[in-house]
Amino acid sequence: MDSLDRRLLLGAGLGAAGLMAGLPAGAQAAEATVTAAEAAAARPTHSIRFAVIGLDHAHILLMTAALLRGGGQLAAVHAEDPGQVAAFRAKFGDVPLARGEAEILDDPSIQLVAGAPIPDLRAPLGIRVMRHGKDFLSDKPGITSLEQLAEVRRAIAETGRRFAIMYSERLEVPAAVKAGELVQAGAIGKVVQTINIAPHQVNPASRPAWFWDKARYGGILNDIGSHQIEQFLFYTGSKTATVLSSQTGNLAHPDHPGFEDFGDVTLSGDGGAGYVRVDWFTPDGLGTWGDGRLFILGTEGYIELRKYADPAGRPGGNHLFLVDRRQALYLDCSRVPLPFGPQFVADVAQRTQIAQDQTETLLAAELVLRAQRDARRLSFTS
Repeated sequence: MDSLDRRLLLGAGLGAAGLMAGLPAGAQAAEATVTAAEAAAARPTHSIRFAVIGLDHAHILLMTAALLRGGGQLAAVHAEDPGQVAAFRAKFGDVPLARGEAEILDDPSIQLVAGAPIPDLRAPLGIRVMRHGKDFLSDKPGITSLEQLAEVRRAIAETGRRFAIMYSERLEVPAAVKAGELVQAGAIGKVVQTINIAPHQVNPASRPAWFWDKARYGGILNDIGSHQIEQFLFYTGSKTATVLSSQTGNLAHPDHPGFEDFGDVTLSGDGGAGYVRVDWFTPDGLGTWGDGRLFILGTEGYIELRKYADPAGRPGGNHLFLVDRRQALYLDCSRVPLPFGPQFVADVAQRTQIAQDQTETLLAAELVLRAQRDARRLSFTS
């Protein structure tokens, strides 16, 4: 076994039995087993007290679960909508209710606030949180304008606190975590390009009024594409990047003129190239909310993720395909542990940046805001 094979097998966590299981097309299939390092990274090492403000997006449930899984202690919740609060407490128990935002911000025992209010309210909330001596974890998009971004950066510099964004399509998707480990292990050589395709299901009847208002959600590239541009930076290792082109359009929702249902972006970074396509056209026949796909091209192979569904028939999500110069592998990554929660709690406690780098977080936000601002408007006449 040469060094590439050994590194690839250790990175993938494959056993010999898995390698012998041949697929009709000649690819090898296995479940990605949990290595000791993966298991250790997903165990809590620290504890902090955190609170939640703003429940307008259901992502707050995932964010709260990650913090609890990481060792966080949920001290309080505040939201204006009693129905949202009831749903949150149905999930997490009889969480103490704060009488107002100030009760949480003024509590010196609370170290972190997590929030998912309407998108245009997230950065202002985060700035208030940081100016009260606490770190902030926002749902994506955490920022909806370049003016807000400048204010966030100013508050970070003045307070020394952290403004984090839960880019869950990488941080809370097991297949995406495994892909990062494989890339860092050199399994496909030097990354050349990432392609992210992120279709979503619109489900109009379930959407609140702000969902259709571009001024509130920041546009389709900023809303959905923030996930994908963060992945481009992470997998290519880019520290600087430029938006080469972008376009958006409302192609099928004339009853909501402030809505965008399609967008794409082309990027160039110092570590690789990137392309992102986002849309609201996932058909009901898929059976789930979206068909997120990620392609990572390297000099010695490539990786493809089917994050949420395999239309060809495999159940569930977290499907990873890896092809190098010698073999084709399929990995079921559904049991790969998620390290973000424990790592982020430890970061808050120790003032480190293991779970998420602050500079990269805000660079992803800046790129997507520039792409949104400069996007060419699509309109088809035939």
